[in-house]
Amino acid sequence: MFLQMFKSKIHCATVTEANLNYVGSITIDEDLMEASNIMEGERVQIVNNNNGERLETYVIKGERGSGVICLNGAAARKCEVGDIVIIIAYAFMSPEEIKGFEPTIIFPNAQNALQ
Repeated sequence: MFLQMFKSKIHCATVTEANLNYVGSITIDEDLMEASNIMEGERVQIVNNNNGERLETYVIKGERGSGVICLNGAAARKCEVGDIVIIIAYAFMSPEEIKGFEPTIIFPNAQNALQ
């Protein structure tokens, strides 16, 4: 049996762009992706602290050091530039893998830079 467990989180990032005319997804600064252990193409849940919206999409690698957090496509309707979001990734794990597993959590500053 595998359980879906919390794996990674970018806590309280600021939305820098919302691009309705894109195929879909969320673009995340590569520095934030690496620090949070979130991979390009990985499925993530986005929680918008400003309006309570929740959605799922996949990650596109953004320019390293840019601070970009951009909701693309239909997801752009769920946020506004300046909104604060939590980006969460999950992983399927066996009960044995869960023992001792520690999720990765990062807390970027207001400009989405690592502190």
